[in-house]
Amino acid sequence: MRSAQTRSSMTERHRGGVAGWLRAAVMGANDGIVSTASLLVGIAAAGAGPSELLIAGGAGLAAGAFSMAAGEYVSVSSQADIEASDLEHEAAELAANPEFEHAELAGIWRGRGLDPELAQAVATQLMAGDALRAHARDELGISAHHTARPLQAAFTSALTFAVGAALPLLVAMLADDASRIAAISGSALLFLALLGGLAAWTGGARVTIGVLRVTFWGAAAMGATAGIGALMGVAVG
Repeated sequence: MRSAQTRSSMTERHRGGVAGWLRAAVMGANDGIVSTASLLVGIAAAGAGPSELLIAGGAGLAAGAFSMAAGEYVSVSSQADIEASDLEHEAAELAANPEFEHAELAGIWRGRGLDPELAQAVATQLMAGDALRAHARDELGISAHHTARPLQAAFTSALTFAVGAALPLLVAMLADDASRIAAISGSALLFLALLGGLAAWTGGARVTIGVLRVTFWGAAAMGATAGIGALMGVAVG
């Protein structure tokens, strides 16, 4: 029985390590599909033809991908700057007052349920190894799995946005005039459902919730854009 439990614990999988790139990937692909499909539906509802759709969709794809990359890089870089500042401050505190930092670390472990003597022993052993790493993880909540990676987030968001945006654009080019709006909308909702389900499955969440969440907001965005596009088409016409 013990050996089976040991094997089970050795093969146990956690998904915290994928949180950073998964968030950026899902956000990029979702925005690519929703924004491009909504743009194309709005322009098509205003009476635009295939050439106008290709120009607008292509421009939206390029602008969105670069915008996502820049936004993610700036955002995650700011987070990385905060983490670096916190680590620098913590290192200075460890050098200036190690006794206080030891007591602080022991207090954290007491708060997690250890008795005072064991908490003191744990703090002593952790600080005897890598004290800054221990305080970064237990006091600041910074670990290798959750460290901000600006370039990874920027590249992932840009790439997945471009892929997501290319899907409704391709459908718009292949569909005929009579069915173009329905084809763009229907295919976009299908792509969003697949994306939401895949993201939920990868993250260990409920697939149904993931699917409903992305398709609802995608449908709302395309419906609103189609209505605005139709009104503008009437006004301009």
